[in-house]
Amino acid sequence: MKIAVFPGSFDPITVGHVDLIKRASPLFDKIVVAVGINSQKKTLFALEQRIEWLHAVLGAFPKVEVDSFEGLTVKFCQSIGANYLIRGLRNASDFDYEKTISQLNHIIGNDIETVFLISRPEYSHISSTIVREIIIGKGDASSLVPQQIRFDY
Repeated sequence: MKIAVFPGSFDPITVGHVDLIKRASPLFDKIVVAVGINSQKKTLFALEQRIEWLHAVLGAFPKVEVDSFEGLTVKFCQSIGANYLIRGLRNASDFDYEKTISQLNHIIGNDIETVFLISRPEYSHISSTIVREIIIGKGDASSLVPQQIRFDY
């Protein structure tokens, strides 16, 4: 069984994330969208809220499960029998960063492979960081997040 993990903070999930999951679904038997818990990273939305949103948004994808984890991503992969990581690339900076992480994960993760999907042009400008900034600034981020997620603007 080909199991992949799509790790991230999903703070919040964006339409770019959903597009990557949709495109990765035919490649794997199961995809675990895994919210990484990092005590060093300040999030805007509580873990419970992010998981609730992920369930609401991804419920239509039969191969997709939602989970959370602490610690190294590769350790989480090993704990659930996943051999693949899914990562999205928006630009050259993403590639440089993700390439290094991928190589380290391959070494410490006993041959876990990273599958990179290049963002479609219409989503390449979207990041959770930018969406958070828009929300904090009381802007309208509705076109950047799935329709199941709504904020008070």
